[in-house]
Amino acid sequence: MGAEKELVIAKWSDRFIAWLIDFIVVGAIAEAVFTVFALPFAFRFPNLDFNDVMNTAFGSVLQVRSLVFLAYWTYFESTSGQSLGKKVMNLKVVDMNGNVPTLAKAFLQALGKAFILVLDVIVGWIFLSENRQRLLNKLTDTLVIKVKPLPPSGVKLVKEQE
Repeated sequence: MGAEKELVIAKWSDRFIAWLIDFIVVGAIAEAVFTVFALPFAFRFPNLDFNDVMNTAFGSVLQVRSLVFLAYWTYFESTSGQSLGKKVMNLKVVDMNGNVPTLAKAFLQALGKAFILVLDVIVGWIFLSENRQRLLNKLTDTLVIKVKPLPPSGVKLVKEQE
């Protein structure tokens, strides 16, 4: 019989830092792309307020940004289990067997982060604290775990003797 797999459940604070990294990086990239697309409208209609231009060109920027985050988290967490923030923090989204979640599970749990984060986290924090799951993590049977960084392939790390 094989050894049992051990999953180390990530701390809320590490998860928050990973989310913040994603929010800053992806948000900045999305804002830059929105600005580039909106600039022609700003020059063509100089009397319009820039925010009006953004809303006219893209509908609600907030909704579009949420869709960008939804696509970002769904893609990366269904392919590798890790967004940029999770890679930096050595975290990974997995199913209850330690495998990368399916596209459907990644999509559903990403909905919580992209659209109802506060509610998703509060319900998880209060009612699902045993496994540190957000509401939509629980509904999709996913966890966020801590992963050990691996040395480069073919390299063995040895501590110097004192």
